Amino acid sequence: MSKKLPSNATPNSFESAMAELSELVTQMETGQLPLEASITAYQRGSDLIKYCAAQLEKVEQQVKILDAGMLKPFSTDASNHEDQA
Repeated sequence: MSKKLPSNATPNSFESAMAELSELVTQMETGQLPLEASITAYQRGSDLIKYCAAQLEKVEQQVKILDAGMLKPFSTDASNHEDQA
């Protein structure tokens, strides 16, 4: 049985936030939650989305630092040319 986090609890990780968000979406899609529970679930989902977006932003900043601020677009052309050489 999954443990429910209080509405203001910060998730332990990006993955746990995504799992909780997925569970909330599934519960809301069934249409069987009472109105108050649906509102609470929506608010929690909104908080989880904000948390996930912030985590992704942090990772993006880390990648930029690791790449010395020079993000390079992925190109399959370079790998195709190497295979032909």
